[in-house]
Amino acid sequence: MMRRVLRIVAVLVALAMIAFVIFRTPDTDPAEMRAKYGGNPSQFVKLDSGLEVHLRDEGPRDAPAIILLHGSNADLHTWQPWVDRLKADYRVIRFDQPGHGLTGATPDGDYSTATYVGAIDDVADALGLDRFILGGNSMGGYHTLEYALAHPERVQAMVLVDAGGPPVKLESGGNIGFTLARIPVLNQLLKHITPRSMVEKSLSQSVSNQAVVTPEAVDRYWELLRYPGNRHATMVRFGQDRVLLTDAQASSLTMPALVIWGEEDRLIPLAAGVWLDTHLPNSTFVTLPGIGHLPMEEAPEPTAANLRSWLAEQEFTKLEGN
Repeated sequence: MMRRVLRIVAVLVALAMIAFVIFRTPDTDPAEMRAKYGGNPSQFVKLDSGLEVHLRDEGPRDAPAIILLHGSNADLHTWQPWVDRLKADYRVIRFDQPGHGLTGATPDGDYSTATYVGAIDDVADALGLDRFILGGNSMGGYHTLEYALAHPERVQAMVLVDAGGPPVKLESGGNIGFTLARIPVLNQLLKHITPRSMVEKSLSQSVSNQAVVTPEAVDRYWELLRYPGNRHATMVRFGQDRVLLTDAQASSLTMPALVIWGEEDRLIPLAAGVWLDTHLPNSTFVTLPGIGHLPMEEAPEPTAANLRSWLAEQEFTKLEGN
């Protein structure tokens, strides 16, 4: 009986090993990825932390500076529609956050909130920025809020696009990739087996405007997720406890804030945007019917127009301070 059990176990292990070999998706080649996604106007800037960050810095140097932070498992390219519409009159800076895009893994493997806040500070220092407008989508919105709490003197204004952080229950099952990344044991397999079809499904579930889900976009998400170190970083981040904003913290952020939300967001519900608008003392709230989690990609024209109008109202205009 014991021999039979051992034979069955041996067969199952062998089948598992064969399946692993067949379905394994290896890391992408850094040189190939840099050639494909890191061309002009990309820069690779070594920060004081030792991290080499992939960034793009476009627009007039004498214009107000806007730093834009992408969401979880995205990259700086998610902001391209806004950059195209803003860079004539604003200095627009975006970078691949630690554990994402062509920036890749941190030297110490730390993916705490402090690491992300520190990276924003280091990038601003490297570019010679004393004060700037800071914005982000999803996880990038959460990092925007956390940075503003830590360094309010540097943040002239915030732009929060379907931002994480409010104490509102997230939608369950809203994204297959994010759901699997939270399941112990299974999530360890995702560091080695990451089907393109799963990435495509995750992106499709995140948006309402399916025109965003192009083969090129899916390839970019899939290939950069497999950039060395990024899948491990994802599992570390999803294994950490979510620390949500308190009423008092939000109320302390007195700088102007533009809150933009897709009404059909299936990841971070509209209620989170309502919470931010209620608790931030100086907020403007814009909602978008028929739009999901990525308004800057799903509705670039109206959202960029909303941002331009709001920036003008706040008197953030070209040649400010000169």
